[in-house]
Amino acid sequence: MKNKERYVFLECPDCGERNYTTFKRQKSPYKLEKRKFCRRCRKHTAHKEKKL
Repeated sequence: MKNKERYVFLECPDCGERNYTTFKRQKSPYKLEKRKFCRRCRKHTAHKEKKL
């Protein structure tokens, strides 16, 4: 991990479970959003960034 990156959790909008962690630049002005598979919902959803 570099000094200018930090961990973020990706949370499913349907069930609220935090399934994935990833890196993000510290000073980026936008919220990270990736389309991932949720094991609880058993479908692909657009997981959004949440704070630690």
